[in-house]
Amino acid sequence: MNFGFLNIYKPVGMTSHDVVARLRKITGIKQIGHTGTLDPFAEGVLPVCVGKATRLIEFLNDDKEYLATVQFGASTTTYDREGEVTFTSDMKVLSEDVIQALKVFEGEILQTPPMYSAIKVKGKKLYEYARKGQSIEIAPRKVIITNIELKSFNSEQQQAEILIKCSKGTYIRSIAHDLGEKLGCGAYLIKLVRTQAGKFRIENSIPLDNIDIKNNLINPLEMLDMSILKVGEENLVKIKNGQYLKNKNIKHGDLAVLVYNNNEICAIAQADDDKIKMKKVFL
Repeated sequence: MNFGFLNIYKPVGMTSHDVVARLRKITGIKQIGHTGTLDPFAEGVLPVCVGKATRLIEFLNDDKEYLATVQFGASTTTYDREGEVTFTSDMKVLSEDVIQALKVFEGEILQTPPMYSAIKVKGKKLYEYARKGQSIEIAPRKVIITNIELKSFNSEQQQAEILIKCSKGTYIRSIAHDLGEKLGCGAYLIKLVRTQAGKFRIENSIPLDNIDIKNNLINPLEMLDMSILKVGEENLVKIKNGQYLKNKNIKHGDLAVLVYNNNEICAIAQADDDKIKMKKVFL
């Protein structure tokens, strides 16, 4: 049975939906889905769920890590290299300036998403307003930057490589744009590589053309941050019917993945005092 995750290296130019469509064609499996959109402009880690593992997306760690290449000296409409230039500057920045400016982005911050994004406001995606030249107020959103650091800086080309660890929903394009605003010289993203999504890391990712389901499918137990509770055959009927089990080992409120036989997943459950209640059943 095909039930697990794939750690795909998404190439530049493909949408996340394109990757899923290609995988369905390659594998002949219809039940495939990605865990979160990665822009066509970006490349790198794209976790993909196969079979019933699509029902596990909500339980995956969704922190992200990116390596962003930022160009200083101009701003664009899309905050990346694909947009129209809206501002230019001859000002030159130093690596010390960048390091100092990055400190503003550490921790919990309010971030305004780019107008060219898929966030919906009043039933329409922001890029639909942008393409029609319409302006609309965008409410800032809270995101968490757990680490942001300058990895390299080319003073001649005025380009910086910046490593960013952040929460789900963070727009790296906005960080590039806001960094340019803070420094007064303008900036935009010219390259973006997602190096990590939860437990999926770039060094273990597989190019689409090299996918072999039999050898590359990852057991969900390796990617879920929760207790593993083995259950006997006598409990399977209860689990299948959504009935609770007696709790002896799991802390109230904690999640657990229930397995039987040779680590076959039968359910995701949650401890409720002396009971273990089913949240998702896979039998």
